Amino acid sequence: MPDRERDAEQRESDAERRRRRAQFLRDLKEARELRARVQPRRARAARMRQAMRMRTFRW
Repeated sequence: MPDRERDAEQRESDAERRRRRAQFLRDLKEARELRARVQPRRARAARMRQAMRMRTFRW
């Protein structure tokens, strides 16, 4: 019986962790979009650096 309870608690904690992570990623995306609007030149430079990084690993 304790194993079943532990499994149920593990599933709940996993679900809660996934919910918190999803919320964090939404907030992070929102923050990046806000920064891009507030600092367009810096955001453009960051996009260019990311694009160069991605090109480096293409075959």
